Amino acid sequence: MELTKTRTEKRNNTQTLCCLIRHYMELEKLVPLSSFTTWKVGGPAELLAEATNQKELEWLIQFAQRKKMPWQIIGAGSNLLIHDSGLEGLSICLRKLQGSEINRESGYVEAMAGESIPSLSRKVAKAGLHGLEWSIGIPGTIGGAITMNAGAQGGCIADRLDSILVVTLDSKEPFRLYNKELQFGYRSSRIQNEQLIVLSARFRLEPGHDQNFIQKQNNTNLNHRLQTQPYQLPSCGSVFRNPEPLKAGKLIENLGLKGKRIGDAEISKKHANFIVNNGSAKASDIDKLIRLVQKEVEEAHQLLLHPEVKRLGF
Repeated sequence: MELTKTRTEKRNNTQTLCCLIRHYMELEKLVPLSSFTTWKVGGPAELLAEATNQKELEWLIQFAQRKKMPWQIIGAGSNLLIHDSGLEGLSICLRKLQGSEINRESGYVEAMAGESIPSLSRKVAKAGLHGLEWSIGIPGTIGGAITMNAGAQGGCIADRLDSILVVTLDSKEPFRLYNKELQFGYRSSRIQNEQLIVLSARFRLEPGHDQNFIQKQNNTNLNHRLQTQPYQLPSCGSVFRNPEPLKAGKLIENLGLKGKRIGDAEISKKHANFIVNNGSAKASDIDKLIRLVQKEVEEAHQLLLHPEVKRLGF
């Protein structure tokens, strides 16, 4: 839906909705979403709520549906490009939906959808559990990582995921889906095509390993990422999916596009599959740069690069 309301109409509508919802939980209005994305871009959310548990999440979704207003789920914002005009309706952030249970003996780990991936990787390493070392440098939350089947260093979420607890728009109670039901592929899953909201995930890791060795492997993997990727500037991680067996970064680099800028958005000089914000980039700058890369690669190789990034509000 286009943002066509007048400022007065939007303000009155927002104030009314805030009054209706405030009795249940805190809700903020016109919050800049740039602070909710790793790119540090994006306009304001008309309404924003941060669910901390399943009950709050369900109530917020039901509220938005009753009011027939648009709504969307965001996590750590590590894979999002939000329009400069912002988002209408209710934005529900799950980054506070955190917590994990780790069983050192069985190797089973249950983590909430808002749990940070690097944080979980460190926790299981301390417990002597092997299997998530590859994930230490991936920005984002468990929920987002499962949705995208995030991966690095030769590993991916699907390798160690046992099952997830989800809720749908129609289900009265959460239910569990197992690995084989999630249709995992390269940076894809069933969740991307259906209205499934991840509440938590259960991983099956290998118990009984030396925690010092696993922590050392974590550090090695993290240092490699820090040396080869531009973590000193805001980005979303890899922008494009690799058109296997080719690598998106190599295709972009070979076209001489490293360092190409639109506004304050730049194709990283360190890694061509990263677009960085040099300080005051706009979402529109990043979007134009993404489209420029797609155009250049398609003209040179008759190959369309598909972004990993999810656009909201465009």
